[in-house]
Amino acid sequence: MFAPVLVGAALVAGALGAAACGSSGGAAPSTFTTRAPLPAGAEPSNISKMVCAKEAQQSVARTLGVTAVVAEPTWVDHVYSCRFAYPNGSFALSVKELSSWAGTYAYFDSLGKKLGRTSTANGLGQGAFVTSNGSIVVRKDWKVLLVDISGLPPRFGVPPTTAADDAFTVADLIMGCWSGD
Repeated sequence: MFAPVLVGAALVAGALGAAACGSSGGAAPSTFTTRAPLPAGAEPSNISKMVCAKEAQQSVARTLGVTAVVAEPTWVDHVYSCRFAYPNGSFALSVKELSSWAGTYAYFDSLGKKLGRTSTANGLGQGAFVTSNGSIVVRKDWKVLLVDISGLPPRFGVPPTTAADDAFTVADLIMGCWSGD
């Protein structure tokens, strides 16, 4: 349907996302250890907070070609979220933190039913899908990211692309920086 544009958007987003993530200056570790994800806690994790942080805001602005006014993030029922507002629309980013694989899969599947899962979004997290309005849901470890574009016009950004492509691009940017708990 919109796969060729999504692939191009993902390549651009990945390059910009890698540049934004690389600003921390740390070298990639030469060895990795495997451990269970951390359960949801009383406060949002650094991974969740990252989606609304200045670095993410700047990366999204560079990629979409427009700068948002980002609302103060909220933390309610283990969901960290914020809204990116523009003169002609908005989108919301949210991360639901869970405490088990079973809970994560159940929540992920419930969003598919609630939002109308239409297709798989390949290459994002450990599982992702597109909703009936073009929003993107991504599962990674015990967290679920939602890029809700229901407040965007059908074409958005500079240059304008479909809001669905913008959702994929933003999800790809976030996932490019999302590692650890």
